[in-house]
Amino acid sequence: MIDEVKIFKALSSEQRLTIFRKLYEWHMAMSEDAEHFVGVDAGVDKCFTKACCCMGLSRSTISHHFKELENAGLITCTKNCQSHLCKVNMEAVEAVRNFLT
Repeated sequence: MIDEVKIFKALSSEQRLTIFRKLYEWHMAMSEDAEHFVGVDAGVDKCFTKACCCMGLSRSTISHHFKELENAGLITCTKNCQSHLCKVNMEAVEAVRNFLT
């Protein structure tokens, strides 16, 4: 079940909003051009490390923000060896769209 209150609370942090926007942009770009991302779950997963590099934040800060986004149901994260792979929960995105219309 999607909890809009949790979603908006998680996105009330400027850093989390930026992180989620980046993850969503990567998701959309990879979904449109999946053949360049062979073997990465149809191209919708993104590594935790890339988010660290793009945001210029420490791993612990990014980890905290990812956990908050995951707790709100905006993303799902799995650990694959040393990498953290994150996927945007499109049901949550759709719930926000429906809330705003």
